[in-house]
Amino acid sequence: MLEFFKEYLPYLKNYKGKLTLAILGMILVSISTAAVAYLVKPVMDKIFVEQDIKMLYVLPIFVVLAFFGKGIGAFLSSYYLTYIGEDVVRIMKNKMLRHIVSLDLDFHLNIHSGELISRITNDISKIQGAISSDAVSFFKSLFTVFGLLVIVIYQSPKLALFSVIIIPIAVFPIRIISKKIKHLSKKSQEQNSKLTSTLSEIFNNYEMIKAYNAQKYELKRFEKKNLDYFKINMKNVKNQQLLAPVFEVVGAISIVSVIIVGGREVLITHELTTGGFFSFLTALSLLLDPLKKISNSYSRFQIAVAANERIKDIMSHPIMIKSGHKKVNDISTIEASNITLKYGEKEALKNICFKAQKGEMIGLVGDSGGGKSSVVNLLLRFYDPNEGKILINNQDMKDFDIENLREHICVVSQRIYIVNDTVAANVAYGKEQNREKIKDVLKKANIFQHIESLPNGIDTILDESGTNLSGGQRQRIAIARALYRDPDILILDEATSALDNKSEVSIMQTIHALKEKLIVFIVAHRLSTVENADRILVFEHGKIVCQGDMERLKIDCDSFKKLYSLA
Repeated sequence: MLEFFKEYLPYLKNYKGKLTLAILGMILVSISTAAVAYLVKPVMDKIFVEQDIKMLYVLPIFVVLAFFGKGIGAFLSSYYLTYIGEDVVRIMKNKMLRHIVSLDLDFHLNIHSGELISRITNDISKIQGAISSDAVSFFKSLFTVFGLLVIVIYQSPKLALFSVIIIPIAVFPIRIISKKIKHLSKKSQEQNSKLTSTLSEIFNNYEMIKAYNAQKYELKRFEKKNLDYFKINMKNVKNQQLLAPVFEVVGAISIVSVIIVGGREVLITHELTTGGFFSFLTALSLLLDPLKKISNSYSRFQIAVAANERIKDIMSHPIMIKSGHKKVNDISTIEASNITLKYGEKEALKNICFKAQKGEMIGLVGDSGGGKSSVVNLLLRFYDPNEGKILINNQDMKDFDIENLREHICVVSQRIYIVNDTVAANVAYGKEQNREKIKDVLKKANIFQHIESLPNGIDTILDESGTNLSGGQRQRIAIARALYRDPDILILDEATSALDNKSEVSIMQTIHALKEKLIVFIVAHRLSTVENADRILVFEHGKIVCQGDMERLKIDCDSFKKLYSLA
């Protein structure tokens, strides 16, 4: 647990003022609670034993002041520690997402998106409780314990020693239970991740689920995982609730022992006054509640420790694709030099060589799994080749700053990301909006007329995933988005697959007109899409088996002729 708090201590340097107020609040709670316990002695001795009428009106004022101080202290400690905890969690969420989005494509392909969502929301929320509400309860109770111990020892050191010896009896079962809680919490968080992943799949594929009448199947799948999650949680709850009877029994033994021993000192030896005894007993009774809170907080910290381990697992994941430092202003040539690429043990590309320069349109064709998408991944530097180099202006791509490099390369794929925002925001995605330029690229993408017919034109809000657009319209938005960035390299990865022939011809004419300023790569299954390409690369089993213009390939390339006959 100490290691857990050490990790979050560096964050506290930004909250010195608020932390000081929180500590002052906890001290005030401690002093006020101790004062309440101490005041029992003069109330009993002066008012009820000595029957001092003056004290009957004076002492209640001090009792009210003690409770008032306790309330103010509780507010200061709770508010400011909660503020610090909530803000640290906010920073942690930002930090975690920043790290996740910086990780390589390979990482994201091998971990479910629902799992990542669960890490950022569920796991961090467990930490949120630990460093806000649980921290408030733990430290406030700790300060209160110290204050009450002073009163307990002051009233009767002998009774204090006798009662404090009994309390450690609870430590052994608490440690065993806390270990179980940590183990079960980790399992619970893992199961919750599976639950979130299942929900993510259902909501992302709802159209297919409806089409295949698979609602019952998906519901059954979810219900099983939900039941598993419930069972683990209930085991965890059972262990957490076991702490209460442990403390109640220990507390009862402690109080009964004090009554017997303390009663002898009041009635027989007269070493303790009646007021002193009840002040001691009150302090001891008040001591049990913060000790119970400390125990409960400690058990909940185990949940946070388990969540923190899962978060560290993501945060420690290294970035494999390292950025260079050189900047590029204009890409005039790009070359693949003897490229070999493997995904694990699987060889996706073998000895790939090609060169393209500004003004050229390069087609990539071949059967599924032939290696076309792998080339796109390399051009975007989502992966680095296992052998060979990608050269930009005759320099190794690895030498360039990745962010700067991708400013010059745009890809339009079959999977279109539409933000739940305006058309203008979707076109200018990530860039400052220039309304005239937005309209211009929408015209080039052959969709401006439709957008103008919408109620608010380019200010029309698009639904999540662009459901108020057709598939072809979404692809035109994506093409407009790419053109808006004025790239040096434009990659169309099946980008016109959802378009009708007329729209495809229109857009390809636009691309052809702009190609003098671009290097264009077109990945296509429809050979009509690449008929105007300057050069076509034919892929088969990770190799380029033929290359040339369409007329030459129709004559010399059997693989191309096979594709062409299937078109």
